[in-house]
Amino acid sequence: MSANYYTGMSYGLYGGGYILVLIGALLCLITSGMVKSTFNRYSRVAAASGITGRQIAEEILHREGIYDVKVERVAGNLTDHFDPGAKVVNLSESVYDVPSVAAVSVAAHECGHAMQHNEEYFPLKIRSSILPVANFGSRFGLWIVLAGLIISFFRPLVFIGVVLFTFAVLFQIVTLPVEFDASRRALATLSDMGVLTPEEMTGAKKVLKSAAMTYVASAAASVLSLIRLLLIARGGRGRRD
Repeated sequence: MSANYYTGMSYGLYGGGYILVLIGALLCLITSGMVKSTFNRYSRVAAASGITGRQIAEEILHREGIYDVKVERVAGNLTDHFDPGAKVVNLSESVYDVPSVAAVSVAAHECGHAMQHNEEYFPLKIRSSILPVANFGSRFGLWIVLAGLIISFFRPLVFIGVVLFTFAVLFQIVTLPVEFDASRRALATLSDMGVLTPEEMTGAKKVLKSAAMTYVASAAASVLSLIRLLLIARGGRGRRD
């Protein structure tokens, strides 16, 4: 076993590879702060129409002819999401019964996902199909690679771990067009319905744009994590020397 193995592993775990993870975490932290700040700002701006998140969600779904999707309250803040399996638009406590620009914007965005599901939007289908392996790769990809590097007769695990983690990265990348499209649908629908004033529509765009940046940051962080994993795997090659 050569010193090359130790230096390569150390570089991937603690050197440049570790810095990549820190950069990714910093990007996510900054964008998360941005979305919270923007959401809080427009949570204090009441929609002139007085419509709440729940009401706009129900109106959008019925307007689109989607009657098999329910709108329910979910605990937490910014925990809003569409559950395609249960066919439920889940709205957080800061959105469900709140008549603010931020609440209306977020509720409309989640309805955008319901529209995608109803229309069998292709990127959404891809994301759903790779979700199980992406979750597994995100949790265990690194550990599988390390097991393959440490135990010589488990060498194929290195390749398997990298491939599994690549699916996690692919999931993050495919998420981008899904989220951007949901926001586009939300803004177009809100504009057509006329439930927000022009000034309020400007705020809605800011809320959804800041939210979209969190997905961009997550995708960038996952790519950086993959690069780190490749550095670790490459460093382990010296073990064969």
